[in-house]
Amino acid sequence: MKTFGLYHESGKNQILLYAGKGTQPVMQKTRWKIIPMFLRSILGVKEEKYPPAILIAGGGTGGHLFPGIAIAESLLEKDKNTRILFVSAGNDFEKAVLSEKGFSLKAIDVQGIKGRGPVAKLKSLFKIPKAIVRSISIIKDFRPCLVMGMGSYSSGPVAIAAWILGVGIVLHEQNLRPGITNRMLSRIADRIYVSFPGTSAILDTDKSRMVGNPVRREILETARALSGNDKHSNHSGKKTMTIVILGGSQGAHSINEAVMKALPYLSRKREYRFIHQTGKADEAIVRETYQRFGISGTVQAFFHDMASLYSEADLLICRAGATTVAEVTSIGKGVIFIPYPFAADNHQVLNAKALVDEGAAEIILEAALSGEKLAETIDTLAGDPERIHVMEKKSRMFGRPDAAEEITKDVYTLIQGA
Repeated sequence: MKTFGLYHESGKNQILLYAGKGTQPVMQKTRWKIIPMFLRSILGVKEEKYPPAILIAGGGTGGHLFPGIAIAESLLEKDKNTRILFVSAGNDFEKAVLSEKGFSLKAIDVQGIKGRGPVAKLKSLFKIPKAIVRSISIIKDFRPCLVMGMGSYSSGPVAIAAWILGVGIVLHEQNLRPGITNRMLSRIADRIYVSFPGTSAILDTDKSRMVGNPVRREILETARALSGNDKHSNHSGKKTMTIVILGGSQGAHSINEAVMKALPYLSRKREYRFIHQTGKADEAIVRETYQRFGISGTVQAFFHDMASLYSEADLLICRAGATTVAEVTSIGKGVIFIPYPFAADNHQVLNAKALVDEGAAEIILEAALSGEKLAETIDTLAGDPERIHVMEKKSRMFGRPDAAEEITKDVYTLIQGA
């Protein structure tokens, strides 16, 4: 098995390949290193190893940002003096979340390409060179010993800048099928952390490490602490089944509609308690629908304490984004996935099917989604507690709650030159 190390000499950072015990280290892919070495000598870039400085690139959505935060928290737990810097497009969501967490953010002007019209694609392409130049400036100022790309279009220019400057690059891929950015960057990366076993076959197997998708610490700790709490009971004294519906921070209109249409078809109305995150647009109408059918429902546009929701849930209904899948499996919950049909590379369907194929989840494709179908699936699972128990058990088998810690250990191995 190949292992990589960082070799520190005269302020320069070189990536070496150790071919095996008793052999001499040789430059990994020398053809990729000649230009960076030349440019690094001209630009005078110096890397500092201790305390370690890690630049985390990418974001835009919670699916890319939250795993990066989980890794950053793990790195700080390993060494509180670690310097962390996030670099991304710097939208309002990222600014708010990172500010709350106390992490610094530098913004680059970059936009996505995939799924946009011809004119928009052209404009995005023209922004890349400027974003790379800006990233070079950020890296020179911050002097990281490693750049970690979390996927998304904003990680591309930063990783390219790191390659130009000879700084080590690691990638993390959250989905089963890698996004276009990580597929392109995999050639210049020194390590690729993946979340699903099948992903390594798509990327460079020699570079890949199966670690899982890092989950925020508060999700793991709070959910575990609350998991032993007593469940609610209905008026007949029977256990009430709590169903948590999540559509992401903006809600999911099609899921909201399906739930509203499902309510009159439910055969166990008095045995259910719903907690429903709707997004702002549908909050009022969803709340009124629960009231009209006399069904217990806590409805909010957005819930900040996700850990509490997970711990209360007997059954989840949600999309199949990578972060949601990681959180569900780390805790171990029965789930009905309704994948977003327009996700890049159909990755939500692929994420969900990986669990469905092992009996860890149910799936309803949006093309087949209806009120009757959803009600039937809920009633069937509610009437078969053993089936939900099996789903929970198998879900936990997919979970990798130690993903962030595994990445941290390996990052230190790279930095220290094992």
